Amino acid sequence: MVKLLFSKYIQGVVALMIRAAILEKPLSPIQVHSLSDPILEPGAALLETIFSEVCGTDVHLYHGRLAGVPYPIIPGHINVGRIAQTNGNVKDVDGYLLSPGDVVTFLDVHETCHNCWFCLVAKASTRCPSRKVYGITYGLQDGILGGWSEKIYLKPGVKIMKLPPAVKPDAFIGGGCGLPTAFHAIEQAQVRLGDTVVIQGSGPVGLNAVILAQLAGAIQVIVVGGPSHRLELARNLGADIAINIDTVTPTERIFAIKELTGGRGADVVIEATGSPAAIKEGMAMARDGGTYVVAGQYTDNGEITINPHTDLNKKHLTIKGTWGIDLSHFYRSIQVMAKYHNRFTWEKIVSAHYGLHEVNQAIDDVEQHRILKAVIDPNKKA
Repeated sequence: MVKLLFSKYIQGVVALMIRAAILEKPLSPIQVHSLSDPILEPGAALLETIFSEVCGTDVHLYHGRLAGVPYPIIPGHINVGRIAQTNGNVKDVDGYLLSPGDVVTFLDVHETCHNCWFCLVAKASTRCPSRKVYGITYGLQDGILGGWSEKIYLKPGVKIMKLPPAVKPDAFIGGGCGLPTAFHAIEQAQVRLGDTVVIQGSGPVGLNAVILAQLAGAIQVIVVGGPSHRLELARNLGADIAINIDTVTPTERIFAIKELTGGRGADVVIEATGSPAAIKEGMAMARDGGTYVVAGQYTDNGEITINPHTDLNKKHLTIKGTWGIDLSHFYRSIQVMAKYHNRFTWEKIVSAHYGLHEVNQAIDDVEQHRILKAVIDPNKKA
């Protein structure tokens, strides 16, 4: 199947120019292949990849846990690079003309129709049925549309953002997917000045939620997660309290939150674990009349049982879900990073850089929690 798709790019071409890491099917070793430079449509651009991140979604892709993925695929949905070429005038979302050499990123979500019921009536563009995502729901048959490659084809209409001078590529990729995801969660939570916010999970989403909760006005930010080195980073980023799930039982964790909040519970609890078991525990950590936002359940990891009377209705608990991001979350996240880059060093979230020849190791390291964040550097030599 992969060889047949390759012929679309290599037919009649002598020199193959772009190396890309390709996942042919779930649980298959990712292999590096060479593809030819694409022919740019009017309004398209070609991006030389600087960095592409490895996030939990890529682990799900590898295991085949996401629906609608058109394997074979080039993973990598959050990326930063340099404009190599454009066909005609291509502008960023602020209306500025882009030129070769500009350091940019782009919203991985594309082809949202802005014309359907979800887009126009529900104002929920993440549920648009036309929505496509680079590195996830675009397959190799669609083009070089993933970041684990030396270059990325930016289709006409892709929302491109020039990085502000204050935001360096290593800091941007440190924020990565976790920053706009956390932005969406904080937005849904409607954190207010003076709130106590509990964040379940100390991965990239949880750590970015630590940053954004403070900026939204929380006066007490508590992280419940592990292992210890992640909790240390959470404290360095401003968390007031860090509770280690490896040494404190669920009952003790709930009791600790009550102790820290005058016996009431937190105003806001944000789930960023990906574990369904965290849901019931997080609901118990929220105060009566509080808000619980679920951000970590991007794929189906199983079910839980709750008591709708004691866990939900009697508590008068507000529960909100967040799935995916839109341009506002991505754009504003970069603005936040530009403003607060000296206060919060996002590049510290990055644990290691991997070349294209090391992507299988990167996937395994992320899945086994050996590292916090893996970054693919297509120019890293073997």
